[in-house]
Amino acid sequence: MLIKSLSGIARFGFLRSREGNFSKMCHRTFSLDLSRAQSVSSMSYNNTGTMLAARWHYPSYDIRVEDVPVPQIEDPDDAVVKVTLAGLCGSDLHIYRGQQPITKVHITGHEFIGEVVKLGSNYGPNAARSTSGRPNLYATLSVGDKVVAPFTVNCGECHVCRLGYTGRCPVGALFGSPKLDGGQAQFVRVPKAGGTLYNLSSPASWSSALTATSDVETLLKNISDSSLLLLSDILPTGVFAATQLLAHPKVQPMLTGRSWPSSLNPSSPAIDLGSGLLTQEDRLLTIAMIGLGPVGVCAAVALLDALVQKGLPYRIVAIDINQSRREKMEKVYEAIGSDGKGQNGEFVVQGLEEAKETVTKWTGDIGCTGVLEVVGNNSALTAAYDLARPFGVITSVGVHAPKNVPFTGQDLYNKNISFDFGRCPARAMFPMAFELLVKRQDVFGKVGSESSLIDRVVDIRQASEMYRAFDQGQVGKVLFDPWDQL
Repeated sequence: MLIKSLSGIARFGFLRSREGNFSKMCHRTFSLDLSRAQSVSSMSYNNTGTMLAARWHYPSYDIRVEDVPVPQIEDPDDAVVKVTLAGLCGSDLHIYRGQQPITKVHITGHEFIGEVVKLGSNYGPNAARSTSGRPNLYATLSVGDKVVAPFTVNCGECHVCRLGYTGRCPVGALFGSPKLDGGQAQFVRVPKAGGTLYNLSSPASWSSALTATSDVETLLKNISDSSLLLLSDILPTGVFAATQLLAHPKVQPMLTGRSWPSSLNPSSPAIDLGSGLLTQEDRLLTIAMIGLGPVGVCAAVALLDALVQKGLPYRIVAIDINQSRREKMEKVYEAIGSDGKGQNGEFVVQGLEEAKETVTKWTGDIGCTGVLEVVGNNSALTAAYDLARPFGVITSVGVHAPKNVPFTGQDLYNKNISFDFGRCPARAMFPMAFELLVKRQDVFGKVGSESSLIDRVVDIRQASEMYRAFDQGQVGKVLFDPWDQL
């Protein structure tokens, strides 16, 4: 399918097909039908050929789809992947807008799913025996395997990776950056692929809580590529944001029903502060979420699921200045089954000023237990600080420009605010994200509906147009098909 222009964008940014039958377009274009898979598979890798790729050009707002040489194996640990779908992510916009100190032309995109078409010499049973102690994929990964990549390269062998902090591997790199070409192309080179990729063709090669109770191979066959692609970045990042918040020591009094610091060690005697045990009102979690783009929606779904699993009462205010994003969040919340939001919470979607009034009403001007910041700018951080209570927690997964944060040390001291900033270790979060993906196919399994996270799949030749529309808030989550034909 080729979407030729942005004319016809409806209320939520959905496009009608050229025949005017949106439902037929969705079925034809977005389902994993056999004919499409065969068409993609027939386009073999030729290491002397060229491919289509979206590339960023200096200084800003300049994406061009160009013919470039296909990637080569440069290191024995490399793999080359034929990309079946690639995602457009909010963090791609930071380079697009020229907000990073970058001048090098490069292939964009850090979200992709595809098929292995070439492996370096360090793969296979014999190679693995000579390099014992390495990730198991060096022994098992094969040409033809279906894989999804986290948005960063990680070796899987160093101290940092072994701790689970894979997003900061010392030899890692970010796909779609000057250091490493990205996946918005027909092929992509994956360094350290044995420590980076997840092999969807071999669920036995990775662990999940579902493996003990479910037929994961059958589950995978029933999940579309457009849904599985979310595992490369935005769904793990959403799960990471929710996990960071709920695991923070300052949130434990609400989770355990014990005052701080005895909440850190539930087996120890409770500390008597002279006012008895925590009341139900004390344990009511009040959380603000700032930013309702695709990552924010994933974080909201993950947070709701975690709160339901813990059986805790909650009040959540989801905030965005963009009305269409607020409307999307409302539709997503309506679509979530009761198993994903429970019966013991309140969830509202509002603009910033209204949200401040709501938090004041809910808490008597005390503030939120925690704030998830999923935007990545100083205005959002300032709002997060204003909304947080004393001893509050702010978890920020937005990608920030190289500017000073809008606080002084005195500001933070005066409210005992704790911050968690930074990049999601996506590969480490994969099992948790996969479990949520399976549970919430009511949100993550559809394309193009009011309540689906993904708005559309388009021909990669429309990359420049889609970047512009995404930057202006006219579209939501967009996926590129590198093999669609004019």
